[in-house]
Amino acid sequence: MWLSNKNNAGVISFIFFILFFSFSSYSQKTIKGKILDAETGEGLPFVNVYFKGTTQGTTTNFDGYYSISLSSFPSDSLVASYISYAKKAKYIDPSKESQEVNFQLAPDATMLDAVQVVYGKKYENPAWGILRKVVENKSKNDKRTLESYEYESYSKVELDVDNISEKFRKKKLVQKVIALADSIEKIAGEDGQPILPVFMSESISKVITENNPNRKREDIIKTKITGIGVQDGSIVSQLMGSSFQEYNFYQNWMNLATKDFVSPISDSWKAFYDYELKDEKEIVNGIKCYRITYKPKQEQDLAFKGTIWVAHESYALKQIDATIGKSANLNFIEKVKIQQELEPVDGSNAWLPSKTRVILDVGQIKDDWAGMLAKFYVSNNKFVVNREYSSKLFEQNIVVAEDALINNGEDYWEGHRHDPLTSTEKNVYQMIDGVKKLPIVKTYVEVVNILVNGYKRVGKFDIGPYAYTYANNDFEGHRFRLGFKTNERFSKKLILDGYLAYGTNDDDFKYNAAASFILGRKNYSILGVSKSEELEQIGIYNEDVENTSLFNAAARFGDIRRPFKNEISKVWLTTDLRPGIQQTVQFKNRRFSPRFLFEYFHPENQEIRRSDFTISEASIEYRFAPGETFIWAENSRLSLGTNKPIITLKYTYGIDGFMNSDFSYQKFFGSISHSFRLGGLGRTTYQIQGGYIPSKVPYPLLETHLGNESVFYNQNSFNLMNYFEFASDQYASLGIRHDFEGLLFNRIPLLKKLKWRLFATANVLYGTTSDKNIDLIPQTTLNGDEIPRFSTLGDDPYVEVGYGIENIFRFLKIDFIHRLTYLNYLDYNNSLISSDKFGIKVSAKFRL
Repeated sequence: MWLSNKNNAGVISFIFFILFFSFSSYSQKTIKGKILDAETGEGLPFVNVYFKGTTQGTTTNFDGYYSISLSSFPSDSLVASYISYAKKAKYIDPSKESQEVNFQLAPDATMLDAVQVVYGKKYENPAWGILRKVVENKSKNDKRTLESYEYESYSKVELDVDNISEKFRKKKLVQKVIALADSIEKIAGEDGQPILPVFMSESISKVITENNPNRKREDIIKTKITGIGVQDGSIVSQLMGSSFQEYNFYQNWMNLATKDFVSPISDSWKAFYDYELKDEKEIVNGIKCYRITYKPKQEQDLAFKGTIWVAHESYALKQIDATIGKSANLNFIEKVKIQQELEPVDGSNAWLPSKTRVILDVGQIKDDWAGMLAKFYVSNNKFVVNREYSSKLFEQNIVVAEDALINNGEDYWEGHRHDPLTSTEKNVYQMIDGVKKLPIVKTYVEVVNILVNGYKRVGKFDIGPYAYTYANNDFEGHRFRLGFKTNERFSKKLILDGYLAYGTNDDDFKYNAAASFILGRKNYSILGVSKSEELEQIGIYNEDVENTSLFNAAARFGDIRRPFKNEISKVWLTTDLRPGIQQTVQFKNRRFSPRFLFEYFHPENQEIRRSDFTISEASIEYRFAPGETFIWAENSRLSLGTNKPIITLKYTYGIDGFMNSDFSYQKFFGSISHSFRLGGLGRTTYQIQGGYIPSKVPYPLLETHLGNESVFYNQNSFNLMNYFEFASDQYASLGIRHDFEGLLFNRIPLLKKLKWRLFATANVLYGTTSDKNIDLIPQTTLNGDEIPRFSTLGDDPYVEVGYGIENIFRFLKIDFIHRLTYLNYLDYNNSLISSDKFGIKVSAKFRL
């Protein structure tokens, strides 16, 4: 035998002694808790939590939680420390076996200034070599290198009113809301800032992305929404899905709220950022990482500051904390904070975001107002990569399931949320529902909706738009108009809209009546018919140009030159042939009845003079917009744009003799527009247009280039050209604008505090008119009265250039425009025309 019985007894006693000693010696003490942002109440990831005077500790996970287990605590103080936040220490009881210690850290903008930059010929920042490796390995680690990827996504959005001042509290509306939400002081935490929730949503969706060609689809499976002023849950569901909370720092430039921010791991990282290597062996979720802090070289540049964690060996981005502070050239924004965690995916080298949190803090516009806090959270799992998909799958970008808005109860959400709600978040839903029922809140919401949308909702009808309700001009006198359109409550297929207007001087009614039928939402098939009678003026009327409502409303005031009655009946069919290709087929019958002295020779018989005419025309138009994203807003489809060029081609044929049509003619039109980034120099937007009318037609059927005699700037017009100054049957134009995005003003000490932004514009137009169309207009009537004709461009182009400042008082934009050509020229009567060489136009635009 191995041991005798006597020895066995001794060994057993020894083993029990060792086990007892081991358990006694290694019994663990645990301390855990959560680290919160004192301003927002959100959990802070990546925070260092350690015992004071030691290096023993841990870091918080993505949701801000931490846990430390030791046999004994080396100190009676626990410290929470994080870049750009003030360090905080709390007392702990070393004798307790288990305890919970929570922290709330207040932001401290000075904390990141510790990044030191040393310059010299031989100096090599230790972080630079790591950044070079990150850029070199983008082709392996960036998710855009995958053929495709899909995942399940859970997203959560909360909007809160914050920065609640004493003045704001005294407002009648706010007092009633606070009286209902008596826990307002506790929402952000015991020593945090008070906030008042006004919106919250959750959604579960499946996201599929292909990279070549680039296309995406999100199926929103279930969504839960409550919010003050939310009328259309379907559009909110689309906007609050994970598609709009996607951030890829491997891109050189990231577009956030129409602004371009340079990534801290962009190809040109060294030109925009300063870096410091803080730790070479930090463990993040079991992965050894380099921890590097960074900040912008110019504090007002559109750039981030924060920390990145780069995985050893692969040099992939493991975690990132990116903050945009109030010093950046942004309006209303106090802070933007993006926190993201990525993980490697089986079957590839690429890393995909598993969790993303975004906090957007909007400051007070006025001292007696409050601010706004937006919190977004996205969690992704169940990754599948490099699977093949049918192209038909991507015919719709965002699809909301028919039962997505049906309430399945809390049991469904408890089983499908990726992370449980906090106790505060659970109370948010109940609080918002109570606030919505307050009568004073309902009134304010209705007023805001009218101001924003221009319509007042009355059951199944929306009354408006109110911008066109009244006008005054020399032809109509006082003009009154009342309009309406049906909404989704009336029908999800049929849309009716129209208006009735009346002028006191001309004693004439004008109207428009239209009906559209949605044949299919999947391929956006719309069949429409309309009939209208309206007073228009030559030089402004153009069905193919969508002017701003402000410009259209202003054009109804003052002098109406060359007015005419326009009677139109038309039918059209619009459909998406495939994603990015839209076709519109239209037939139109139009009667032109001038209310000014106008005559023309009939194109086929110079002996016949006419003043009015009727046309019947058919047209077909194709619009190519690859990568364009849409959402449905009730019965309307809204474009969210594309980063690729948009091309439009249109052909029109006039049918002589059909429905009393007087002419046969052809028109050709094409345009291309695009907006793109020029690196650190800013963003350029251009539009090129061209048209050709080979037929013989009177000038109201030619291209009458849109001028602008109002004080308001119009991006679709030549802003120093008069109304109906030139007409052409062949033309080409270029409009270009470049936004410097603070490139120059940010470097001028006195101007950078104003956050003004410089831009430059140019408009160039070439055009000619054939003699056959010029000669269609007689010099005089048969009674000898002189007939107004029209002017044409010569060999030189029309050119106007401009520059301007936007963001004055955060919303005002001023254009300074110089007209360079046709300053003094002879018109159709050989009269000398002197044009304005310089003009100032104003407009209002709210931009971040």
